[in-house]
Amino acid sequence: MQEPFDVLIGGVVYSVFPEEDNVYTIFKAGEEFGKIEKDTDNVWIMLNPETETPMFGDIPEVDAIGQAISNYVHEEDEEAE
Repeated sequence: MQEPFDVLIGGVVYSVFPEEDNVYTIFKAGEEFGKIEKDTDNVWIMLNPETETPMFGDIPEVDAIGQAISNYVHEEDEEAE
């Protein structure tokens, strides 16, 4: 399993805790932001905090976090090769 890591978006630090396949728990500036899941290459979905079912809708902050996660994971994979 991948280790937790931080990403910086617009001056805000998000701590990313990988869970099962393509699901990540996110903390924003030390407070729990929620869980997000990768749906497709460019689409990320926020999970309902109570049921952990997808909450569909365009949330730009979730997309930005997801893109930062994709970039981080991609860079880590390149370093492993």
